[in-house]
Formats: sequence, structure tokens, C-alpha cells
Amino acid sequence: MPSATLKVQEQAAKYADKFSAMGNEARLRIMQLLLSAHPEGLVVNEIQDELEIPNSTLSHHLDKLKNEELVLVKREGTFLRYTANTEALREILQFLYAECCTRNKAVKPQEVVQICK
Repeated sequence: MPSATLKVQEQAAKYADKFSAMGNEARLRIMQLLLSAHPEGLVVNEIQDELEIPNSTLSHHLDKLKNEELVLVKREGTFLRYTANTEALREILQFLYAECCTRNKAVKPQEVVQICK
């Protein structure tokens, strides 16, 4: 198998895991909330208050997102502050749009930028 094909397969597996982590309603809501609070992020209690997710369940969801490097965690005394890993999200978007914006022009690059504004 050519190395380029192998690289694409490895990337697909990597990003599939990230999509799987976000493929849950609660985790997707957490990501949206953290993006709305970017770059400061939120402490766990703030996330819990906003989304009304039980603490043990929230901890599980945050761990899943952290394990896939979709969120970053910083300890502040006794609190954990979570922020969206915008670099990881940018990579996911680049992966998704690489083919449609280059090979077959299904989506124009300027349209992707326009969506983000």
C-alpha cells in the first residue's frame, strides 16, 4: 500500500475517534459551551450549572473529550478549568475540507471561511 494511502487511513482513524468523542449530545453541548467561553474556558461547576449534567456524568464526558485532546485542562487551586482545544478542531476541519476544497471543489475555500465569521 502506498505511503500516502496509509497516511490518509491513519488520519481517518485518528479523526474518527475525535468525531466519536463528540458524537454524543452531552459532549457536543459541552464543546459548544466551551467554544462560547473561549479563550477563558469554564470550571467544572460552571459547565455543570449551565448544562445541568450530573457531576459523575459530566466528569465522564470531560474525560472522553480530554482523552481525544478536544479539550484542555488546567488546574487552578482546587478547580479544573476546561477550554476547547481550537487547534484540534481546526485540524478536524482541515481534514474534512481537504478533498472537497482542493480535488473536486465541492465547497469553495472562501465559503468555509465565510461560515466561520
